[in-house]
Amino acid sequence: MSHGSETRVRTRHLTIRLSPGERAAIDHAADRSGFTSGSYARQVLLGAPTPRQVRRPPVERRELARLLGELGHVGGNLNQIAHRVNVGDGVDPRALQQTLANLGGVRGAILEALGRAP
Repeated sequence: MSHGSETRVRTRHLTIRLSPGERAAIDHAADRSGFTSGSYARQVLLGAPTPRQVRRPPVERRELARLLGELGHVGGNLNQIAHRVNVGDGVDPRALQQTLANLGGVRGAILEALGRAP
């Protein structure tokens, strides 16, 4: 039985020189469309049909960075709550509810950035 890499039809390479800005623009456009850079280039250069399956969902990197920061805040809040429980202090139910609500909000935003329903 042959592996996929051994039976590929595409055996030729095309090499082009790009400035860092040009490469970044191509990578950004590919990310936004949900394609790998190679699939995106084939589609633009040849008008090739889109692949049967998109390998990567289109994701806004800026939004993911923001969500990562939000997740860090929620984690810090949970850590403070856990510390208070461990030293025998009571937990403020409102603080716990707010932290859990923030966590649910971050989860929903991540799913939205990935193009999925919450």
